[in-house]
Amino acid sequence: MKVVSISRMLLAGALALVMVTGVAVAGGRADSQKSETKYPNATRKAPKLDLVKQSDADAVNKGAKAYNAGDYAKATELLKPLADGKDTKSKYAQVVANQILANIAYKQGHVDQAVTDLEKALKLNVMPNDTYFDMEYQLAQFYMADGKYQKSIDLINTWRKDGKRQTADSYGLQGIAYYRLGQYKNAVAAIKQAMSMTNKPNSSWNQVLAASYSELGDTGQAIAAAKSQLAKNPDDMTTLHNAVAVMVGAGKYDDALKLMENARAKGLLKEGKDYILLAKLHMMQAQNMSKPKPEAEAALAVLKEGETKGLVKPGYDTYRIRGDASYLDDDIKGAIREYKLAAKTAPNGQMDLQVASLLLSEGHRHAAEARRYAKSAIKRGLDHPGKAYMVLAEAERALGNKGAAIAAMRKAEQDPTTRAKAHAWLKKAGR
Repeated sequence: MKVVSISRMLLAGALALVMVTGVAVAGGRADSQKSETKYPNATRKAPKLDLVKQSDADAVNKGAKAYNAGDYAKATELLKPLADGKDTKSKYAQVVANQILANIAYKQGHVDQAVTDLEKALKLNVMPNDTYFDMEYQLAQFYMADGKYQKSIDLINTWRKDGKRQTADSYGLQGIAYYRLGQYKNAVAAIKQAMSMTNKPNSSWNQVLAASYSELGDTGQAIAAAKSQLAKNPDDMTTLHNAVAVMVGAGKYDDALKLMENARAKGLLKEGKDYILLAKLHMMQAQNMSKPKPEAEAALAVLKEGETKGLVKPGYDTYRIRGDASYLDDDIKGAIREYKLAAKTAPNGQMDLQVASLLLSEGHRHAAEARRYAKSAIKRGLDHPGKAYMVLAEAERALGNKGAAIAAMRKAEQDPTTRAKAHAWLKKAGR
């Protein structure tokens, strides 16, 4: 029976958003545009600016000054009437006000509002090309942060088409969006294009590439991408975690274990979760070996080292690993003890089921306690409750409760994973 599992590690990655950081408006008439340099071949014809009142420029500058000073409440109070068009007729002033408000909303975690404000700024369509297309790209990033992945992809395509500009970052952003939409082939294509355009690729791109290959079932390419990323960032733990996740996903537990043990030897394990991950990898090795004891002992040694350093605290993971180690060493009493501790903070009823099963295996004298844990497992939730109902049925039978045993087994018969066994049991019992 395999009792060890490692949850799939989620893809890690952060977006570097184009934030307004030194916003200011010239203190005079703004009826001429600076020559565009970032988008010299843009198809959009830049409109003439309409900031003609010194009062409008002063009002925007006051709001921008408050924003740059970090006084978002004051900036919002000053800029909201401008953004709504109540205190100004200048579209330029409205755009700048809305853009700053969008950045305030984003920084305060209100991404949906940031999207609304920046959409409003773009629709006014009054800014020079450099500013307009930069805002358009910023909106694509906000869409990404708000989970609107297809909108982000579409807007980047528009930005690229109208602005006549291609960047590695824009393809990288699309690659991440495609990945999150489950369009893994498109993700691979976009990330490869991004990598071909720069000598300094974003570290998250290789993560997306490896994860996309994994989802496509191309483990060879996934491993190659993960190794390439790790070779460039050998001491980065996020990169290491992603490489380990790819190895585990490909069933190459030995390679994953070597990577983590190498990091341990180099003194890179600085968090409790790293020691727990390494211990789990040792347990995965142990469960696949004819003589699991050495690997199980190695897992316990890793936990002890983490505890000694004050990084690993008692909890669900540590108790479960110890329980697994005891079980593989045929120390059933020790496994029951540790699994009971793990069950107290387990996310579902799986540990209760482990306890119930092992108690029952120790003899009918433990049937009452096994029944209690089986019921707890069902109550706390299981992917396949039929297994717990089968244990419950056996416990009830051991206690002489034939009717309760049959009722529990009929419940087990409703679960596809235990239907056949439960049906055979009931047939043998004449039910």
